[in-house]
Amino acid sequence: MIELRSVTHTYGDRPVLHDLSLRLAERRIAILGGNGSGKSTLARLLNGLIVPTTGTVAVDGLDTRSDGRAVRQRVGFVFQNPDTQIVYPTVEEDLAFGLKARKLPKDEIARRVAGALERYGLDRYRHQPAHQMSGGEKQLLAIAGVLVLEPAYVIFDEPTTLLDLRNRRKVIELLRGLPQTVIVVTHDLDMIKDFDRALVLEDGRVVADGPPAETVPAYIERLG
Repeated sequence: MIELRSVTHTYGDRPVLHDLSLRLAERRIAILGGNGSGKSTLARLLNGLIVPTTGTVAVDGLDTRSDGRAVRQRVGFVFQNPDTQIVYPTVEEDLAFGLKARKLPKDEIARRVAGALERYGLDRYRHQPAHQMSGGEKQLLAIAGVLVLEPAYVIFDEPTTLLDLRNRRKVIELLRGLPQTVIVVTHDLDMIKDFDRALVLEDGRVVADGPPAETVPAYIERLG
């Protein structure tokens, strides 16, 4: 479980999140909100990419402030723009990067990379330069690069925003089949209709929290 206790976050003198206390235990959770609502900041707090100005974020009892490395091993993060995450020239090298950083045995790295290439339809791109891939293929590579590390939780920041219809469907199906707890920041309301829970943020506060059937209409009403 991920738990926030009295979390406030500011950038300089500008408050972005205000005294949030949440327990995130459901298997599929969406975070909704307009631009500037604080949803991307909240997502980054969940795996210790940033730490709260005040308050505590804990993942299975691990404090993101003092146990950041252990938290990031449990919580993967997929950025909106895959170019942010892809660091090595070829697809195979990029998938192996995080595994090598964890100093896993070579045979274990090879096993996991081969499995990810096959599972996510990337095998034919194994030796291809990543920068030559399409936007959808890059997004799959970025997702695979996180999942190959076998985190318990995965945070997705707007995973379908830059995708065409075919790749959007592919990513949505991938998310639905994941065994991990998935938390998604999104404007894609169709994607989350079968989620367990959706939070709506406005001005750094949670203004609606519950099943999407209840919170999405509240979100649409606030946008209107």
